Amino acid sequence: MGKRGPKPKRIVSEKWSSNLAYAVGLLATDGCMSPRVHLIDLTSKDLEQLENFCKCIGVQLNIGRKSSGFGEKNILRVQMKNVFFYNFLLSIGLTPAKSRTLGPLKVPKKYFFDFLRGVFDGDGCTYSYWDPRWRSSFMYYLCFASASTLFVTWIRKEIQARLGVTGHVTSATKKNTYYNLKYAKHDSLKILRKMYSTSPSPIYLSRKRLKIEQMLRIVGQRL
Repeated sequence: MGKRGPKPKRIVSEKWSSNLAYAVGLLATDGCMSPRVHLIDLTSKDLEQLENFCKCIGVQLNIGRKSSGFGEKNILRVQMKNVFFYNFLLSIGLTPAKSRTLGPLKVPKKYFFDFLRGVFDGDGCTYSYWDPRWRSSFMYYLCFASASTLFVTWIRKEIQARLGVTGHVTSATKKNTYYNLKYAKHDSLKILRKMYSTSPSPIYLSRKRLKIEQMLRIVGQRL
């Protein structure tokens, strides 16, 4: 008989926490899974994003580089092979080839806004501008993007259930291949404040938080 390989080890705690929920949010947006070897991959242009992910799961992964199919070079990535964590991700609703099929995920209510902060850092943005139609009218928005209408619809319902804000979903492309969930001004501020106050020291992508703080400073608001 041939020698058996090393017995798999549980290297990531599956106990829900602020950090685990944030990591799941990153994987739901910028992650991918390969069933053959129980591979989990997270890709980002931000080194801090990958460092945050490693910190959240408690595993120091090697940060490598890859090229995309769209001609982009030297994109950063981390990868890990672990059957236990892979199966955990399957159990909460993440799947291989999830881009257009991702739906509701089994995230505990207590950690939903940690998860949402991870989704925002992965595929979200804020933007603002002075509206020329009204004098001194400064508009600002919070946006979550996804190729899955099921996913953005679920996020919208969850936010509405917790904060009473509705937002609206628009198609980012003519062929309806990408969707944006948007919130304006006061509604966006409610969500942002909730996302960044989940714990005494939440983990986040610094450049996105800095942009939010600069945006809110114009209207005399703070997170």
